[in-house]
Amino acid sequence: MTNATQPTPGDWSDLRARIAGWARELGFGGFGVTDVDLSAIEPRLRAWLEEGRHGAMDWMERHGTKRTRPAELVPGTIRVLSVSMDYWPPDSESAKGTLKDPDKAYISRYALGRDYHKLMRNRLQKLARRIEDEVGPFGYRAFVDSAPVMEKPLAQKAGLATQGKHTCAIDPERGSYFFLGELYTDLPLPVDEPAREDVCGGCRACINACPTGAITAPYQLDARLCISYQTIENPGSIPESLRPLMGNRVYGCDDCQLVCPWNRYATDAAEQDFRARNGLDSPDPVWLFSWSEEEFLRRFEGSPVRRLGHALWLRNVAVALGNAPTSERIVDALRTRQDHPDPIVREHVEWALRRHHAA
Repeated sequence: MTNATQPTPGDWSDLRARIAGWARELGFGGFGVTDVDLSAIEPRLRAWLEEGRHGAMDWMERHGTKRTRPAELVPGTIRVLSVSMDYWPPDSESAKGTLKDPDKAYISRYALGRDYHKLMRNRLQKLARRIEDEVGPFGYRAFVDSAPVMEKPLAQKAGLATQGKHTCAIDPERGSYFFLGELYTDLPLPVDEPAREDVCGGCRACINACPTGAITAPYQLDARLCISYQTIENPGSIPESLRPLMGNRVYGCDDCQLVCPWNRYATDAAEQDFRARNGLDSPDPVWLFSWSEEEFLRRFEGSPVRRLGHALWLRNVAVALGNAPTSERIVDALRTRQDHPDPIVREHVEWALRRHHAA
């Protein structure tokens, strides 16, 4: 295309097809285009926030309507390019097997390799530069879970995926083990047909499997009850009522996805950086608890877990140790942190020790 300002409709269709090809070359498993009308979502988001189901995630309401009105976030935006990338780490230890082993700790499978935020954002930037080489300068901005963006509704409108009863995005051809990213743009590309909205039918596997009952009804999640929220987003104490239900989960929770029938079609990540590192696919919680802050930062270099910080990491692992079978080794490990300078760590260590003393 030589003239980006006065193209024909056929030019835009041809460009959209070529962009889809470039996206595949960059490792994106899914690609779609949508407009920016999210008016149907706005009332539901507002009600969810008013009920306080977002917990301490104040950023969910901080930006007003920018989340549901893309042109307010990035002026001039008329289209969103939605992309997905598979993340299930190949050759990793069995997720279900690790969850059932009380002597192991469980880390959500999306977090076993490198941080997806930077990797996918870099790929989106490369995609934008490839488009720019073709059409000349244009308006765009790349997002990967990093701004007030309604990723799942946009993916649904772009034909990539639809929201399941667990509120995760599902593609019936590829399951739910994938990340989403977006390129906001002012290019008037033709849009794709939306994905069908109900792919779950009468299935309730995810609702029944949730350890804490966080899926309060089909398509409704109370983040305050969710183990992923408690172990990643909660900056304070984990409610005592939830701690026994967390089991050995120290970062995130995959239970609702592990039982989803659609994930029989999921494929392993082609991206090498998403492979499990440092033996974190089935680690010993005592070993994790022994890490100094320096070792924590070193082992999680380039990992999404690093942003959690050492103190909250110890908080999470202390809960897992409190739920583990009582042994002298575990009690001794917990006692090494009884005088930790952070009161949140001390509180969770004391809770774990009380569990073992009771046993």
